[in-house]
Amino acid sequence: MNKRLWVQQALNKIEADYNRSSDTHLIKLDLPSCLGVDLYFKDESTHPTGSLKHRLARSLFLYGLCNGWIGPDTTIIEASSGSTAISEAYFSRLLNLRFIAVVPKTTARRKLAQIEFYGGECHLVEAKDIYTESERLARELNGHYMDQFTYAERATDWRGNNNIAQSLFSQMSREPHPCPEWIVASAGTGGTSATLGRFIRYDQSCTHETKLCVVDPENSVFYDFYKTGDKNLTSSGSRIEGIGRPRVELSFVPSLVDRMIQIPDAASIAAINVLEKLLGRKCGASTGTNLYGAFLLMSEMKARKEKGSIVTLICDSGDRYLDTYYNQEWLDRHNIDTAPYIKRLESFLETGSLSLTD
Repeated sequence: MNKRLWVQQALNKIEADYNRSSDTHLIKLDLPSCLGVDLYFKDESTHPTGSLKHRLARSLFLYGLCNGWIGPDTTIIEASSGSTAISEAYFSRLLNLRFIAVVPKTTARRKLAQIEFYGGECHLVEAKDIYTESERLARELNGHYMDQFTYAERATDWRGNNNIAQSLFSQMSREPHPCPEWIVASAGTGGTSATLGRFIRYDQSCTHETKLCVVDPENSVFYDFYKTGDKNLTSSGSRIEGIGRPRVELSFVPSLVDRMIQIPDAASIAAINVLEKLLGRKCGASTGTNLYGAFLLMSEMKARKEKGSIVTLICDSGDRYLDTYYNQEWLDRHNIDTAPYIKRLESFLETGSLSLTD
């Protein structure tokens, strides 16, 4: 079979897989303490591979196939903290391609197990080495390094193709406040925030009213990069898997962001414990980062007596993090005390007032 014919068949397989999948749900969370300010979750945990990164992996494969980078014998390599690798392993299996995930040694064990479930191989390295090791493997194996941190913002068709922004606004169309005041998202590659930021500028129906807030965890460079514009910044790296980076990534586009808020890790983890009581299920800590940021904006809107809506994302399920964020021994070992933030969040649910500091 020639390569062009194989690529055409691969594209058909990916599109057929997409047609078998429903869109993700939009969940409304009613908070009596903030009447008039409606909060919604775009639940990306319901994708076949369980996270927001399913959209990205599909886009990266389509991009790689149509650029001629992926053929029937190509080994796929990716640097990832876990979720993107799980989704790429899924698509690699769909196309019968070998997949190697280059992941930090600290990656949650359940994520590693899911990569292997889809037939992927886990190559564990120090977090700082995931880029260079991925490049080395691609050279040695004559494979294709997907490089989500470079290509995420350009692989997704931000004008449409049922991307996350188009899907979100379509689902909001019959709500009381269909044009959100804010969309709140966190950044791992920056691809999601770029898609959202571009779409709310491109679509003229009502999105000129909508602003994008990106929330960033501790020890990530994105927040400081947004403030300073210094592309050479580095850090020790985020403890909130899937978001935050130790270096400035090409896919993060600060000009598309209207506001950034840095959220303490303890606040993110406290938020998922509070959210479990509200939704009845566990979510990953990046969802907690999103939620705390959304609650802060709701508090500000209430203080100004504004009405409207805010939309944020459920990134993945908390079942992947039972050994970490939901494990008190792990929290103690990392000196993370969630109690003060749980107290603030419980107060917010009663009063509608919240801050990051006392």
